Amino acid sequence: MRPSSLYPLFASIDTLTGIGKRYYELMVNLCGSKVIDLLWHLPSGIIDRRCNVPLSQAIDGRIWTGKVRVIEHAPPRTKKHPYRIVVEDGSEQLILVFFKVFGDNITKQFPVGAEKIISGKIEIFNGLLQMSHPDYVVDADKAEQMPLIETVYPLTAGVTNKMLNKQISQALARTPDLPEWLDKHFLTQQHWPSFKEALWAVHHPQIFADIEPNTPIRRRLAYDELLANQVALAIVRGRLKKQKGRSLVNNGTLKEKLSAVLPFALTNAQQRVIAEIESDLFCDYRMSRLLQGDVGSGKTIVALMTMLNAVECGYQAAIMAPTEILAQQHAETISELCAAIGVKTALLTGNVKGKTRKILLEELANGNINILIGTHALFTDDVIFKDLAYVIVDEQHRFGVKQRLSLSQKGNLCDVLVMTATPIPRTLVLTQFGDMEYSKIDELPAGRKPVATTVMPLSKINNVVEALVRKLQTGTQAYWVCPLVEESEKIDLSAATERFDSLQKIFGTDVGLVHGKMKDAEKDAIMEQFKQGHLKLLVSTTVIEVGVNVPNATIMIVEHAERFGLAQLHQLRGRIKRGSESGSCILMYGYPLSAVSHERLNTMKATEDGFLIAEEDLKLRGGGEILGTRQSGFSNFHLVDLSVHGDLLLTASKDAALLLRQDPNLQSERGQNIRTLLYLFEQDEMVRTYKAG
Repeated sequence: MRPSSLYPLFASIDTLTGIGKRYYELMVNLCGSKVIDLLWHLPSGIIDRRCNVPLSQAIDGRIWTGKVRVIEHAPPRTKKHPYRIVVEDGSEQLILVFFKVFGDNITKQFPVGAEKIISGKIEIFNGLLQMSHPDYVVDADKAEQMPLIETVYPLTAGVTNKMLNKQISQALARTPDLPEWLDKHFLTQQHWPSFKEALWAVHHPQIFADIEPNTPIRRRLAYDELLANQVALAIVRGRLKKQKGRSLVNNGTLKEKLSAVLPFALTNAQQRVIAEIESDLFCDYRMSRLLQGDVGSGKTIVALMTMLNAVECGYQAAIMAPTEILAQQHAETISELCAAIGVKTALLTGNVKGKTRKILLEELANGNINILIGTHALFTDDVIFKDLAYVIVDEQHRFGVKQRLSLSQKGNLCDVLVMTATPIPRTLVLTQFGDMEYSKIDELPAGRKPVATTVMPLSKINNVVEALVRKLQTGTQAYWVCPLVEESEKIDLSAATERFDSLQKIFGTDVGLVHGKMKDAEKDAIMEQFKQGHLKLLVSTTVIEVGVNVPNATIMIVEHAERFGLAQLHQLRGRIKRGSESGSCILMYGYPLSAVSHERLNTMKATEDGFLIAEEDLKLRGGGEILGTRQSGFSNFHLVDLSVHGDLLLTASKDAALLLRQDPNLQSERGQNIRTLLYLFEQDEMVRTYKAG
């Protein structure tokens, strides 16, 4: 149960004054539906209203604050004209300009001769100082009501900064005094304030530097959120380790047979990772492990080798991919090898229907299918295994936690391995997959040659096309990637369909087009033609980012590469690292090129190390969506910027591990306080999700 002290923070925001039905919907879209969501909505800047020089020294375009006396009113001649009021401070006159003035409110607010303190932006028009709709107007004897420093927040249409400041002030007033959950010695060492003090201070910055993420105030709050995340993941990890599983110990006959038919030797990294996975599979507890491997590192063979442990024990295994293309890719690799060693596989996607599907499901239910490969289709209720013991989820970041759990629940005490070809920075592994054991394939198969990456402006596109004509005549194949499906009126980018039309005039029937809006059957047909070599050039959007395997394709041209993230560019380049020939990747950029885009393209040119690229991506994107689709059940950080707070994460991880070793049930005084922390950051939801799984 959530502590009663936190109830005010988890009340609906419409319990705050000034939030009606219409404003409620706007606020929910901007911040969230609970009072605490307002507290997590961090400032983006400040407005300094301390400039109170004489009007004669006021600067055009700057905020000015000062005491003025009302001289005269100048009502508009027509409704189209504004209402003007002349004021002065003894050094200069200022014209206040108002549009859409109602009734006599304006004369009551500004009676002639009255003294007011006003604040707003100064503008010079026709040589005269003027201020349109002052931000603040208070009586001269109520100067304390004028906010000299105004906090600025990210806004949405219909929500003003003044309105949001009022709501956040109410939310801060509801914040209770909470027990200290940090280690007292550590807190003193860091010179950090209490949580409540830090929360108040972060919403009342005095200078712009106060909103930077590396201030002591922000670091305190970031550490609180990271500690909640790491404690929750450590609890989950401990529970998973205690969940009863079943040992898949066997004599290794099938693996020996597979090794004999493999046309290559496993790398040292593959062998090490297989041993790590099998150490989990062979014990009596359920496995939950993350396998990272860069593009082309051979994760599929590792997956197959480990699935054979379940098959040899008389059980079934399943591997799930996020797209049909990737599922088919796995099926092609796995089914041919399995056929050679007497293991039956099947592919189940949304395209498998009617009688074919019925027969497949019957064979699955009676145990004739040893390994099932598929997409989301594996989730449907009619997919019933005879005895599923091992589940592999590929490209885990594209699935939610609950989806992974629902698949593992189709079996009896399933071991689970999740794989990703998207290299993930260590900090994100800790925060997103901290409940799992971790393996990494950090070596590419022998014979893989490097890709030469060139960066050039789009103005040289004709030179690229001429060179491409010559290269394709040698028998190689190429990808041409565009960032959009159709021309945008707002963004002047060459769309895939338009680029296809222009290239078709040069390459004729040798060029094909694939994009996300095509029907699956049509897309698969084009991909198959490209695989078979009937097409030499494939124009595409990023649908080819993951899972396409055409060893003969050694050229990759990315148009408007500055529009892609580093991880995406790395995945795309991985498409031409499938064969034994060296590849060429041409990244073409348009102007203007931002400093971040420039650095991103230089990184791609400098290295092919996916893990180094992932770390750089984290720095450049400030902890953005490195993993793509956010996982349901995992933290969406409010106060943490992992590109800045990575050092705090490592400390929080160690802190959580030590705490739970000493106090596994959180019964001590600090343990009880940590429970409040978990509820505050809603990490109790994640713990409950895993308990249910």
